[in-house]
Amino acid sequence: MREHPFELALDPSPDVPLFVQITRALIEDIRRGRLRPGAALPGSRALARSLGVHRNTVVAAYRELAAQGWVETRSATMTYVSTTMPDVPRRRATPATLGTIAARAGFDLPARISAAGWAHENPPGAIVFSGGMPDLRLLPTEVLARAYRRVLRSSARRLFEYGDARGDERLRAALADMLAAVRGLGASAEDVMVTRGSQMALDLCARALLGPGDVVAVEALGYRPAWEALAQTGTRLVPLPVDAEGLSIDALAALVAREPVRAVYVTPHHQYPSTALLSPARRIRLLDLARAHRIAILEDDYDHEFHYDGRPVLPLASADRAGVVVYIGTLSKILAPGLRIGFVVAPAPLVERLAAIRSFVDRQGDLALERAVAELLEDGEVQRHARRMRRIYQARRDVLTEALRKHLGDAVELAPPPGGMAMWVRVAPGIDVDAWATRALDRGVVIHPARRYAFDGRSRPFFRAGFAALDEREIQEGISRLRAALPTKGATRAAS
Repeated sequence: MREHPFELALDPSPDVPLFVQITRALIEDIRRGRLRPGAALPGSRALARSLGVHRNTVVAAYRELAAQGWVETRSATMTYVSTTMPDVPRRRATPATLGTIAARAGFDLPARISAAGWAHENPPGAIVFSGGMPDLRLLPTEVLARAYRRVLRSSARRLFEYGDARGDERLRAALADMLAAVRGLGASAEDVMVTRGSQMALDLCARALLGPGDVVAVEALGYRPAWEALAQTGTRLVPLPVDAEGLSIDALAALVAREPVRAVYVTPHHQYPSTALLSPARRIRLLDLARAHRIAILEDDYDHEFHYDGRPVLPLASADRAGVVVYIGTLSKILAPGLRIGFVVAPAPLVERLAAIRSFVDRQGDLALERAVAELLEDGEVQRHARRMRRIYQARRDVLTEALRKHLGDAVELAPPPGGMAMWVRVAPGIDVDAWATRALDRGVVIHPARRYAFDGRSRPFFRAGFAALDEREIQEGISRLRAALPTKGATRAAS
């Protein structure tokens, strides 16, 4: 309160003394909630300067407020709103009340956008088998802090000015080098755009490529926030089946034969949420189909670094010779989602279009942070951290696999995923997975049933269990609680 000038709306009538005007204005602010119980009021000198009145006028107003019980003085210089209000009926806030934010908009709003069923708060202390969070306790914060300090010392002024909407040039070049070495993409800095996370990347791509009435194919099990970003452009989303080999290309071909398809959104590396790898044959067919029908492939490669078994699988973009793949990636899984570092790799004309759209929405990213991350990539710190996390997450995957088989082998079926940060677990017949998840929540453990990821919202006998963010003890304790939450009747049927 004391850091900023405190403005009051005073009664313009010359017949009302100034101290009374100040008194009434402050009482009104207390009644409508601008000043809350216990809040500090400005000092009498500061308020007098702000209002352009004599200090004695403010002192007289404060004395009157204290006499009526609206404020209390706790020291010689500090006055606070009383925590015990006078016995005066509090007015209900209305749009007509000066300065009050109306409870309802006075204009029409489009259809409601809701994150219900996706964004929610987990109970304090719960063991969360999240969909794919990294373990933030292992983030090399000191290394990142040192890089940030170096950047601020060496080029602070330039990084706080307006910059390129595509992102810091050094970060774009460092990402291009990483993508060439690890993911087989022949990209240059001109082909890369840095965004605030992969969600912004997808949103920008949707704005740049799609419009009302366009048809976009999506996986029938998938990431709902991505669907919402696509749908905001007025497109019609068509869900296609997913099986052990990933997206059904037969279903996509049938859709293309019926009507024009503008784009397909796909997670081919570790299908979200089922973790299935898009098979080589389907990859070839998808690229051929996109080239023949000029379909944009939005490839979301959200956790590429974490592949444990067999040879690494390169992105679709690495085999794209026709310019049909728009490659979306992120450093959120390697480092932390809060850093908001995502990127798009696409033909230069599309990158220019994305940058133009971004300049109207967000102007640019955090250039200082981007430069610090660029330094970590150039120095190999990000790559070393990714290799360390890969070993840790693989060990945690194995611990979760063993715990599920040992303690819930009669209730679930599973195959350890070859990569990723979570596993897709099939529930035995006779067990209501949604009821199980509810009972588990009561015991302080969170799993995500399949309906959370289903385009049609229907239940399916699966749940997704993330392991990356939990250590071995937490995994064991979580599975123990999950076992205790298993409905007895359902477990009996499953074991019989």
